[in-house]
Amino acid sequence: MTSDRVIAAAQEMAPVIRDMREELDATRHLPTSLAEKMMQAGFFQLHACHELGGPELPPLTGFQVIEELSKADGSVGWCAMIASSLSLTTGWLDPEVGRKMFGNPLDVRIAGSIRPEGRAYPVEGGYRVEGQWNFASGVHHANWLYCTCKVINGNHTPEVRTLLVPAESATIVDTWSVVGMCGTGSHDFVVDGVFVPTQHDVSRSKPPKASGKFFTVYNTGVGQGATWSNTAANALGIARGAIDTFVDLATSTGSTMSTALLRDRPMVQTRLAESEAIVGAARAYVVESVRTAWEAAGDGTLDAKRHGLPLRLAISHSIHEAVRAVDIVFHAAGTNAVYRKNPLERYFRDIHVAVQHAAALPLHIEAAGKVLMGHPLSSVGW
Repeated sequence: MTSDRVIAAAQEMAPVIRDMREELDATRHLPTSLAEKMMQAGFFQLHACHELGGPELPPLTGFQVIEELSKADGSVGWCAMIASSLSLTTGWLDPEVGRKMFGNPLDVRIAGSIRPEGRAYPVEGGYRVEGQWNFASGVHHANWLYCTCKVINGNHTPEVRTLLVPAESATIVDTWSVVGMCGTGSHDFVVDGVFVPTQHDVSRSKPPKASGKFFTVYNTGVGQGATWSNTAANALGIARGAIDTFVDLATSTGSTMSTALLRDRPMVQTRLAESEAIVGAARAYVVESVRTAWEAAGDGTLDAKRHGLPLRLAISHSIHEAVRAVDIVFHAAGTNAVYRKNPLERYFRDIHVAVQHAAALPLHIEAAGKVLMGHPLSSVGW
């Protein structure tokens, strides 16, 4: 799987995705036929480690794939973003164990939660796991579940471990009734007393088993930036889709107060240019920060402050800027934008859910300011 080919595959799938938008909203998860196409294209395992037969594609390739899918539909891009980011956990498995888990050819479709909402009770050879996790995007098409647990062993401060549980061992709880990102299927799931062997522990507090450059990036203090750049790609892709949709609308539509096309109105032209500049600048900041960190990982000069700070700041900043750009074109479209038949309405709903992701929390921007003021790298996400 080459970078050029997988990006082209994402572009080629856009018409199929657009045709399924209504079904995505109605079923509230990826249709089986679409999930199958995405699996065959490798969109759920973009960063799976090469020791298991994975493509281990670099961050900017993942970024461009997620961006292309998100232009077509935010929920589809989100599912690919979550699964591919979690596919990095394959690097924490013993290669022989991983090959038994995911097969040959590799089939990695992971959903789950980083929240420690489960309990893991130590037993011989592993753990007995129970709990209920929320926001498990893509749980309907997942084959493994990422279960973050507190280890219950009598300690006053329980250790947190992350264990991979077979998806068929869990029960999906229908909870995903939401305003946006309707098609992500981000339901809860329950695991009740399932045995998980120690070898299925993918806790990132320990060194990875994989040796690829991606894992160098992850373990040098750059932190979540290695995978959260995909979250920025999702938001920026939604914004790009909204802008393109707005242009199509403006070239054929007026308003209830005037038959003049939106495209011919100076204020509308100004708003379009503003949103274009916002998305272009935010995207450039992320892409440059990711590229610089990746190159530094390759030559052994990666530094948490010099590379991690702009990367994390660029990610959080870009997601908020994507919201701002979508808001501008949504309001510039006037009442045209409020109808469900207009895709601009869906982009508006989706971006306002996307910005709720932990990668966009204001505390990350605050943390960047602290570091710039000379404080140590001690805040969440750094």
